[in-house]
Amino acid sequence: MISMINTLTSTHQYMRILTWLQATSDQIHIGNYFWAVKPMLDLADKFKDAEIFMFLAVMHSFNSVQDPIRLRRNGINIIKLYAACGVDLERFLIYNPAEIPGHAQLNWILTCITNMWFMERMHTYKDALDKGKAKEINVWVFCYPILMAADILLYDTDLVPVGKDQKQHVEYARDIAMKFNNAFGETFKIPEPYIKEEVGLIMGIDGRKMSKSYNNFIWLLDDEKTILKRVKQIPTSALTIEEPKNPDECNVYNICKLFLTPEENETLRKRYLAWGLSYKDAKDYLYEKLLAFVLPIQKKYAEISDQEIIDLVNKNTQKVNEMAKKKIEDIYKKVGFSL
Repeated sequence: MISMINTLTSTHQYMRILTWLQATSDQIHIGNYFWAVKPMLDLADKFKDAEIFMFLAVMHSFNSVQDPIRLRRNGINIIKLYAACGVDLERFLIYNPAEIPGHAQLNWILTCITNMWFMERMHTYKDALDKGKAKEINVWVFCYPILMAADILLYDTDLVPVGKDQKQHVEYARDIAMKFNNAFGETFKIPEPYIKEEVGLIMGIDGRKMSKSYNNFIWLLDDEKTILKRVKQIPTSALTIEEPKNPDECNVYNICKLFLTPEENETLRKRYLAWGLSYKDAKDYLYEKLLAFVLPIQKKYAEISDQEIIDLVNKNTQKVNEMAKKKIEDIYKKVGFSL
């Protein structure tokens, strides 16, 4: 993977990066930002000349969100939030694959050449078996990776940024592409996974991993009153103001450090380790840093209209659809669908 990236960047060859936006929620919390949004912005900055395709995964999200009004709302809001966080809408080609027939067409072809034993290697399926829940999962569990393979292969993708837990999706796409190429001739570019650097655990206000499931998150769109309430809910130890404190054992610090410069972080750590810092002071400082982070995002978000996003996605989808059509024409000829 590294050699491929170095070759592309050193010779200034064309590179296409593909990523996606989930539409399972209409909000992004602090953890989502540091796990997903910031790494994508950093990657775009690292590969300044690359073209970035970003699709709205409404078909994929339909498994868990089957309310049409909510699904549509989620899609629009997530794009607005990514834009408010710094995604360049001129550079990132954001489109809706649900309105591009080529995704479903290629999905069917890839499904037909993929063996069931191959799909049974999936981590999700193995976990269900281990937990005795194999009968509770639906066909989507097996179809999802093949749809992802179609999403990736349809556009001759070079690089797919994923976390370690999603690497298997790219591996499936690679294996399926090689199987197709061997059977029908060179057709698909073999994509490379780009494993995002581990951000580490982002703590929620209760000390567990920040998650909607635990209701321990802070949304980027929370108002000041709600954020203050959430900060006040963070549990602290019984150490007094006169006693030194270990910052790494304090959840107020563990959240606050996400928003600090190296110099600010060092100063705060010294205050913890010395005497004189109360937990009220620490929470006040965290609240100040949270507002400094979310308020500019909220301002930008408020400036973006739903219609602006709809028009942008529709325009991009038409552009991408033309690319998909050409690829499908080539594939149809090779598999014998075109008479």
